Amino acid sequence: MDPTDIARWQFAIITVYHFLFVPITIGLSAMIAGYETAWIRTGNEHWLRLTKFFGKLFLINFALGVVTGIVQEFQFGMNWSDYSRFVGDIFGAPLAVEGLLAFFLESTFLGLWIFGWDRLPAKAHAACMWLVHLGTLFSAYFILAANSWMQHPVGYRFNPETGRAEMNDFAAVLFNKVQLVTFPHVVLSAYMTGAAFVVGIAFWHLRKASRASKAQDVKLYTRAVRTGAAVLLVAGLGVAASGDVQGKIMTEVQPMKMAAAEGLYDTETSADFSLLTIGSLDGSEEKFAITIPGLLSWLGTGSTDGTVAGINQLREQYQDTYGQDPGEKYYSPGDYTPIIPLTYWTFRIMIGLGLLAAAIAGWILLATRRGRVPQGRLILWSAIALPFLPLFANSFGWIFTEMGRQPWAVFGLMTTAQSVSPGVSTFEAATSLIVLTLIYTVLGVVEVRLLMTYIRRGADEIEPPDESEPGADKPLAFAY
Repeated sequence: MDPTDIARWQFAIITVYHFLFVPITIGLSAMIAGYETAWIRTGNEHWLRLTKFFGKLFLINFALGVVTGIVQEFQFGMNWSDYSRFVGDIFGAPLAVEGLLAFFLESTFLGLWIFGWDRLPAKAHAACMWLVHLGTLFSAYFILAANSWMQHPVGYRFNPETGRAEMNDFAAVLFNKVQLVTFPHVVLSAYMTGAAFVVGIAFWHLRKASRASKAQDVKLYTRAVRTGAAVLLVAGLGVAASGDVQGKIMTEVQPMKMAAAEGLYDTETSADFSLLTIGSLDGSEEKFAITIPGLLSWLGTGSTDGTVAGINQLREQYQDTYGQDPGEKYYSPGDYTPIIPLTYWTFRIMIGLGLLAAAIAGWILLATRRGRVPQGRLILWSAIALPFLPLFANSFGWIFTEMGRQPWAVFGLMTTAQSVSPGVSTFEAATSLIVLTLIYTVLGVVEVRLLMTYIRRGADEIEPPDESEPGADKPLAFAY
């Protein structure tokens, strides 16, 4: 393996690992803020117990997310220096705003939320978590603006003297049409993930409380299960709607990605959607397919009679536009085709897991009506598996998004092979890959151990304040 291979693996491992924490952070912060607001409005102690319980789990996840996110920045300097030099003038502004505004908003008000119990007025304390959630949304927006520029470069000019892309329209970068459809899709999928996290944990405790005949805990966890399932289901509908719009924009700006996602080799009018396609080993043609008539045209163009470009025709078009050799060793000269089986299956796994998560949420809502506690083993294991479904759907979605753009790092401007650091040796790249993978493995063990410890404990009972220690900060005290 050469440095490019290793740099790709390192980027994939670090990015996918980091994004396991991001959607939970976004979604769970909204759930916690909602629970605390419900407590203030109703005075029901159950909402306060849920706030504190999931607040502890949120803090564990947030801390690991921050640690793994910092490495993201370092790896650009280590393995992708040519890429960093090329896009630095574009990415500098949105990422600086993300760091100075969004991250500081999150960290400042999260600190106030942690240490403000019994010190801040209840409404001000709840507002802190809403501001933390707002910070996560700002952070997502500015980071996605940078990524959307990679998918569809706008608001720039190329400087031939420096060999860099230079921003000339900040608003165009921030309001890129890819960004405007990507942001709601990502945030809604994060709501699905956070809600699924709540449902899976609460359902397990609900069953325990039911068998132990703890009536108050049954009510408590029923509330968590039903609110989480409702949020998941509604967010799932939003993900489907935003994904439909995103697919049409993707067909417009990156037609090869859509063609690869569908295994569509030749341009078709009224193109069918492939449920299963088997192609030749070299990915050059279709051998067998199970399809839904006209659905692909509707997904890509909004009309069942729309025309969707095929892989073979787009390859020829890209050769005419960008030249015969993209400088990418993974593809034959002038191919410009992503790895079709990878894009095809990640696209379907993403959709399938999302639909399954929404279906399970709907099932749980029906099964828990009127205070019922379903006892079947199937629904229990479905609920326990539920947090992993949107979580992995997010990961497969990002793998599809980034791999479907290949061989481009910045679409139409810079290939991935041209982006790698020229001065990094195979040994240096391999060393950083091994070290970071081992560190992330250790962090993963710590994360799981901490989460499982506090999940097993469940929601603590609310203790009356200790008058001898006014303002004592007890609600989020950790003991390990």
